[in-house]
Amino acid sequence: MKRILTLLFTISLLFLSSFSLKAQDENTKVNDTVIKNNKYGLRLGVDLSKPLISLFDDNYSGFEIMGDFRISHRFYIASELGRDKDKQTQSNLESSTKGSYIKIGADFNAYNNWVGMNNAIFTGLRYGFSTFDQELLSYGIYTGDTTFPGTTVNEPIEYTGLTAHWVEFIFGIKTEVYTNLFISIQLQLKHLITEDEPDNFDNLYIPGFNRTYDYSDFGVGFGYGVSYLIPIYKK
Repeated sequence: MKRILTLLFTISLLFLSSFSLKAQDENTKVNDTVIKNNKYGLRLGVDLSKPLISLFDDNYSGFEIMGDFRISHRFYIASELGRDKDKQTQSNLESSTKGSYIKIGADFNAYNNWVGMNNAIFTGLRYGFSTFDQELLSYGIYTGDTTFPGTTVNEPIEYTGLTAHWVEFIFGIKTEVYTNLFISIQLQLKHLITEDEPDNFDNLYIPGFNRTYDYSDFGVGFGYGVSYLIPIYKK
């Protein structure tokens, strides 16, 4: 599954890059005296990577709605809202996580568009907040004596009302493939600020943050989205 998603991400990156370069080459022929009419409005979309992962992984399901609003020539207010459910299995325990999250921040478009183009090579910063439930499905008890093997306890324990906070740096490409219709891909580097931990075991997964690790507060993610711009005005 990871190889398929990596291949999809790479192909998409090459496609979007070549599309942007082609559009730029065509627009170099436009007269420089033409006045730019930049579109300002609300862009709404969905992250397609989550349902794609759900197709290959029976232990995961989720969705994410994303949006941004242009406030200046290069800056956008941006946000993502989603819900995840994930089941994790390790050598000595099995747990399940479900919950919702919201990410709020801004994007900066570093791409200098030609006349009529609305593409973006952008960086962004987000503050993320998640509220979720953890369920410890089973866990092993080891005696330390090889004569008496360890036992597995299959009595689910649920922990509700857990929260987590993190910051997230984003790098991505967004290309207008049709009038007001965009395809985007992005990479995310996350740093966990604080989290509520269940008794006797750690959070293995946090909705919106993704997989956690004992040796680091950093996490990673990616998005593959399609969105539509609702133009409000031009300037």
